[in-house]
Amino acid sequence: MLSLRAVNQYYGGQHTLWNVDLDLIPGQCTCVLGLPGMGKTTLVNCITGILPIESGTIFWHETGAPPRDLRTTPAADRSAMGMGYLPQERRIFSQLTVEENLHIARKAAGENVPIASCDIYGFFPELYALRHQKGVILPEDNQHQLALACALVTQPRLLILDEPTRGIGHAFIHKLGNVLVRLNQEWGLTILLVEQSLPFIRRVADRFCLLHRGRNVAQGHLTQLNDKLLNQWMTPAPER
Repeated sequence: MLSLRAVNQYYGGQHTLWNVDLDLIPGQCTCVLGLPGMGKTTLVNCITGILPIESGTIFWHETGAPPRDLRTTPAADRSAMGMGYLPQERRIFSQLTVEENLHIARKAAGENVPIASCDIYGFFPELYALRHQKGVILPEDNQHQLALACALVTQPRLLILDEPTRGIGHAFIHKLGNVLVRLNQEWGLTILLVEQSLPFIRRVADRFCLLHRGRNVAQGHLTQLNDKLLNQWMTPAPER
């Protein structure tokens, strides 16, 4: 699906990603975790095309086609290729209805198929009842659902979520976990998840990539994410 090799990125003179290697396996959920400020969102921004990389390669793999180097592919084209993205800000158009938000999301990715055809309301039945309501008056959990639905409505092959449990209630976290598991099982969707909640990670992820100061210090099957690794890389430094 997607492979990164020796990816480096800078903010000005600051080296933020150091020779990062990562493979996203089709149909599996890979979690990128690490303490705040370790390069997780920067990595996502490089994959989605929001940020350029200084060196290294990012290849997109499709069955029956040669690997495609994404280094010169704009963010909008990556979306059209099959990347769905849910950023931390959960962007929706507050003055447009649920249905209008979903239609705009599909058109932005070059899709003109009716909303009903992708069964988005099957995953979010609450949104169907609210489809004529403006985003601004939706309860907060429904706004989060709408943002995720907008990322899914184009039927992506890769869904990228940047800290989706941040700032949301326990009930919606449980519902989100159910949705991600269903997407894996029913759609065979490949997922890249940036997350810090270990219970949530253990529930939905198959693999992990642990970042520390922009370096990939450990990765593998989730069963390999043991206490030794967590204590070494996920324990905040004591305050001086």
